[in-house]
Amino acid sequence: MYYTEETIEKVCSANDIVEVVGQAVRLKKKGSSYFGLCPFHSEKTPSFSVTPSKQIYYCFGCGAGGNVISFMKNYENMTFPEAVKSLADRAGITLPEVSLSEEGRAYKKERERMLSLLKDAASFYFRLLRSEQGADGMAYFKKRGISPGVMQSFGLGYAGKKNALTPFLKEKGYTDKEIDSAGLVYVNEKTGMRDRFFNRVIFPIMDVNNRVIAFGGRVMGDGEPKYLNSPETMVFEKSKNLYGLNIAKKSRKGYFIACEGYMDVISMHQAGFTEAVASLGTAFTGDHARILKRYTDDIRLAYDSDNAGVKAALRAIPILKNQGIGVRVIALSPCKDPDEFIGKYGVKEFQKRIDTAENSLTFEIHILQRNYDLSDPEGRTRFQLKMAKRLSAIDNELERNNYTQAFASEYMMDGELLKRAVEEQRIRGDNTESFSSEIRLKDELKGGRRKKAPDSGVLEAEKLLLNLMSDEPGKIFRAVKQYLEPEDFSPGVPFICADMLYKQMEEGSLNIPSILNRFEDPGEQRLAAEIFNSPMDQELSIKEKENAVTDLVIRIKKDSMRRNLDLMDEDPLERTLREKRVLEKLEKVRISFE
Repeated sequence: MYYTEETIEKVCSANDIVEVVGQAVRLKKKGSSYFGLCPFHSEKTPSFSVTPSKQIYYCFGCGAGGNVISFMKNYENMTFPEAVKSLADRAGITLPEVSLSEEGRAYKKERERMLSLLKDAASFYFRLLRSEQGADGMAYFKKRGISPGVMQSFGLGYAGKKNALTPFLKEKGYTDKEIDSAGLVYVNEKTGMRDRFFNRVIFPIMDVNNRVIAFGGRVMGDGEPKYLNSPETMVFEKSKNLYGLNIAKKSRKGYFIACEGYMDVISMHQAGFTEAVASLGTAFTGDHARILKRYTDDIRLAYDSDNAGVKAALRAIPILKNQGIGVRVIALSPCKDPDEFIGKYGVKEFQKRIDTAENSLTFEIHILQRNYDLSDPEGRTRFQLKMAKRLSAIDNELERNNYTQAFASEYMMDGELLKRAVEEQRIRGDNTESFSSEIRLKDELKGGRRKKAPDSGVLEAEKLLLNLMSDEPGKIFRAVKQYLEPEDFSPGVPFICADMLYKQMEEGSLNIPSILNRFEDPGEQRLAAEIFNSPMDQELSIKEKENAVTDLVIRIKKDSMRRNLDLMDEDPLERTLREKRVLEKLEKVRISFE
């Protein structure tokens, strides 16, 4: 922990989670909570909830949850101290100087050591490209038309045909373990350490602060794989870095161009399009979109024009739009990629393609149309129905009608007929899927019994009861504490949540965010956030809540009793009698909030 609990609670209290989340997610009030499209996974109907009374968020779709600090960590791709610092700055709070723990100091030292090693490796590759041994690599870059200035700017290098990197780094004082941990070698018990990027031209991968964090390599000749990236390390995660972003972030054009590979980015930067970036040998992710959102709300996709590129674009569009980013698609035909297009038609023509880029929905419909024969009545009908279904997903009525009219005109359809088809799709569309978890919780509370298997049923009962107790800490807590103690809850997250909740409510100072701060493991924090999120219970009557709480208390107490009996070394008959007495007592429990 980098800051004291008091400091963290002060920062949390000074930042309303609805306001913080509302800057990234369009929220609408529903009951006592707010709902919007989840920023952590792609969805069409809102399943992401923010509960202001508890200052937490939770997604029923993907399970993401936490408090205002964890939201900043995950949405902005920050470390815990970075998130605390950002929120403190937002609230005008001056943070105290912090001292790292011994473990923290060791981690920081190891991280700095790895960055230093990668910098030295980049320097080695850089110099080798410009030596006699780098002739093959230099010939490749010159053939691709890359100027010396651009080679310098991107730090391009060459690994060579000799296993020279490891001896060089050892001379610098790095150990075999450090070189291996940085992902620069393959280790074999018989042959020892071998350069991972043997006989490849090198593309250093830099973070936004221009620090080398990894490498990409393109093989010289016909070797496989053609392109190879560093493995993930303590300083490098593929899904959280974009090639060229360290330069593109300085662009003042107001938009970024997302493409597929190193050479696309380099050739575009050389042509003056310094706003180009690319994902690193992995599919475009929500993390990539969240990073881009920091810099722009406008992305132009320049993916390859082949089938693979089209599929990649169709996958990226909803991910970007889910972050509130406008998306347009640059037409590259008859060329395959930006590098080929710029080489063949020049900078001005490429700029025209950027300026006339197709909006993402039009692109989707045009791609959809390729799957149907519009000269055939059946094919035309199926296409029109698919198009109506896609249009029905547009929430804004004005935008939906504008697109409906535009496509009706383009495909020579009756505009009113298409509009009716769209509205029918909206009426018939199943919008309950994203809220299935909420509906299930409501139904189970009213029924009071769980239908899941016993092992998961107890956990679900504990979640629901803690949910209700945190919602109405006065009367429900007073009723429940007569029968249950924190030790009655399952070991782990449920017990810790119950223990802290009981203590807070005894002191009259309920603070859910501080409970979530207790968990450093992301999975545990998500479970804790799920425990304290109950957007549907306000619809239950007092009597329904009393019945539900009674059944939940009995379920949890029975499980607690059996756990405790399992730990006792006693005669089986005595155990049976003891269990029978407790069960008879439990069956008489009837909770009232009066």
